[in-house]
Amino acid sequence: MGLFNRKSAATSTAAPAAPAAVAVSSGESLSHLSGDWVIDSTHSEIGFSLKYAKVTTMRGRFTEYDGRLHLDAATPSASTAEVVIKIASIDTALAGRDEHLLNGDFFAVEEFPEMTFRSTGAEQVDEDTFRMNGDLTIKGVSRPVALDLTLNGEVVDPMGTVRVGFEGSATINRSDWGLTYNAALEGGGVLISDKVKLTFDISAIRPA
Repeated sequence: MGLFNRKSAATSTAAPAAPAAVAVSSGESLSHLSGDWVIDSTHSEIGFSLKYAKVTTMRGRFTEYDGRLHLDAATPSASTAEVVIKIASIDTALAGRDEHLLNGDFFAVEEFPEMTFRSTGAEQVDEDTFRMNGDLTIKGVSRPVALDLTLNGEVVDPMGTVRVGFEGSATINRSDWGLTYNAALEGGGVLISDKVKLTFDISAIRPA
């Protein structure tokens, strides 16, 4: 998950210009990443995709969410994460479809306005891969999910902020959370796949 660490900007007498991003080498230690972070939703994306009518992929995302991370480089198993997603922020690029997803056939947003992920454990799989285990709660149902996360690297952005990027994914069966609506297709099969892929491209900053 992407993290930023604020640095003071260097003084320069040159004409104002947007500096290029600068790569930061972490070496063998990730100790500088340890600590508390908040997800920056303006530079992150939480999305999903599933098969529609058996032959195409429908994609969507959530645009409003809050999240907090605690990273422990020395003891990765002590790292934690919590993400709260506003269901009403769903966006599949089709207003009518979004409205259907929000009603009782799917998320029942008036009764269950939020989806949450709260970690229960973490591990470092290899140098760039981490696994975050936790409980995903949708419509009042909590089930365990494992998120596999890849460290994309670090960079100092033009504002002097150190960013660390992570991408991740998990595959779930929506019916496990009571999202069972479907329609039969002529010739066999159903309109919407049960299997849903969740994707994460997350950035975070130190809390003020």
